[in-house]
Amino acid sequence: MKHLPVAVSLALSGCLGAFLLIASTTPIDLHLKLRRLDQSDGPSGSWHPVSLTKTIPASKTAIVICDMWDRHWCDGATQRVDQLARKMEPVLERARQAGVLIIHAPSETMSYYANTPGRLLAENAPQVIPPQDAPHIDPPLPIDDSDGGCDTGNKTYKAWTRENPLISIKPGDAISDKGSEIYNLIRERHIDTILLMGVHVNMCILNRSFGIRQMTRWGVPCILVRDLTDAMYNPKSKPYVSHAAGTQLVIEYIEKYWAPTVTSGDLMTALNASH
Repeated sequence: MKHLPVAVSLALSGCLGAFLLIASTTPIDLHLKLRRLDQSDGPSGSWHPVSLTKTIPASKTAIVICDMWDRHWCDGATQRVDQLARKMEPVLERARQAGVLIIHAPSETMSYYANTPGRLLAENAPQVIPPQDAPHIDPPLPIDDSDGGCDTGNKTYKAWTRENPLISIKPGDAISDKGSEIYNLIRERHIDTILLMGVHVNMCILNRSFGIRQMTRWGVPCILVRDLTDAMYNPKSKPYVSHAAGTQLVIEYIEKYWAPTVTSGDLMTALNASH
């Protein structure tokens, strides 16, 4: 086979380079299969699941990883966080490749990350004043977590020092545990959808300054990745169901009143389809 003339080879190389450049800058849309719970026939009606598809640009999407610490004071929580971290890692890697911003939010550990690129990325985002909180219905949770929610009988102490090392922090990721910083960052990047994963769904996922309640009140649409979360719930407390069932009740509460959910499998399908 004869070699192509140099000029032709260069031309072909140039075309390939241009093609790759266009491919790398082409906006990527994620077609997500979501679930929420709707109520029929007024306030006393029954709740039923509703499936919907939402298309969101990857470049306008962030994943917030909530309080996935290296260790929790509750042994049961620590074990489940390790399991979740292993499931999260491939999802996060694929999301980065698609252009989703990854925000690590291991609360009360920011000193560990002082002056790191990810921490500086969040700290240096231009300040934006959030809007006033919008009113939002906020019924009580369906579980009793007043005992702290530990199902392995441990006593409270500050056990965490950093994010779980099973979760990678890569160049371009941000690190923050402040809602105001995360709001600054998403407004700077023109991000209009947040996917939340991590722990715990009845506490920090809902209640942190970057959690579902606050971001929703600031007008930022949220989606919970429902199989990448866990609850702090002790089956010895009301409603006296298993830990898994208690977690599911809180997920359903969020689907009723706060945000739709997606599975990590459907999220990965959307990410892979965009590749």
